[in-house]
Amino acid sequence: MSQTPPWPVEVKLKQAQNLLEINFDDASHFQFSAEFLRVHSPSAEVKGHGPGQEVTVAGKRDVTITRLDPVGNYALRIHFDDGHDTGLYTWAYFYEMGQAKDKLWAEYLGRLAAQNLNRDSAAGATAPATSGLRFNED
Repeated sequence: MSQTPPWPVEVKLKQAQNLLEINFDDASHFQFSAEFLRVHSPSAEVKGHGPGQEVTVAGKRDVTITRLDPVGNYALRIHFDDGHDTGLYTWAYFYEMGQAKDKLWAEYLGRLAAQNLNRDSAAGATAPATSGLRFNED
């Protein structure tokens, strides 16, 4: 028999600290910065459409969360002040990210360094996701 996945019992947007806090029914407690959530968005813009198409999002140190919209009873749509709002963050995704937060953050910082990008908006934009496709205008 499969075990029921952990379920959120409290979700708080702490705007003064720019944090999203989620408590789960198994007593797990996670805090995510807006920057962490933005650069780990489950959207196709960040994750791509398949393995190897992930994009390293840079320059989001100062991004803020402007709004949270519940999606059914399984996810949140997070609206960021840079206009990004296409990722659906499921409760399972929040839980997985929370458990691996330190590892995910270290990997992200490593990708930034390897691509000569950084967290500050003046110095870096999103690395282009070209996947070999080029668009030309006549």
